[in-house]
Formats: sequence, structure tokens, C-alpha cells
Amino acid sequence: MSSPANDPRQPSTAKPYKPTAVAPQDLPIDYSGFIAVVFGVFGAMFRYKICSWLAIIFSAQSLANMRNFETDLKQISMAMMFGIMGLVTNYMGVGPRSGKKT
Repeated sequence: MSSPANDPRQPSTAKPYKPTAVAPQDLPIDYSGFIAVVFGVFGAMFRYKICSWLAIIFSAQSLANMRNFETDLKQISMAMMFGIMGLVTNYMGVGPRSGKKT
């Protein structure tokens, strides 16, 4: 039988939860932020619309799950800029030129 000091039903023995402090370099990798950067670069460089849209979606997901404000915000903003830049060049940029001269 357990002793009354270890009884979780007694409020006087309950201790509040204190999460352990984790250093910023020990945080898990933000995969959605990394994928957003990769898709953003592919969308801007190779003019793939789907990659630019996926970069926007993954950067929004990374923004929603952001843990470390300083480092994650830099990566998210870079991915968002690449995604927006790819969309602007795809939808408003110059289209492919034909090889025909007039």
C-alpha cells in the first residue's frame, strides 16, 4: 500500500508542472519551414507555380507552429518572400517567348 505522502488526490502534495528549459540550438528541426524554403527557391528559380503555392502553405504552417521567435521568424519570412516572389514572377512576369521573328 502506498504512503499518504504520495497520494495524488491530496491537494497539499500536488506540485505545479514546470517545463525544463531547452536551449535554442537543442530545439527540434522545423521541417515545414525547411520545406517552405526549398519549395520557395524552386518556385522562384524554375518558375513552378505549384512550388510557390506550397512554399506559402508550408510557411503558414511553420508560422502557426513557431517555437523560437527570432530564428524561426527569419526562416519563415525568407520562405514567404521566395514564395511570393515566385508567384509574382509566374502570374505577372513576362511569359515564354516564341522563337518566331517578325
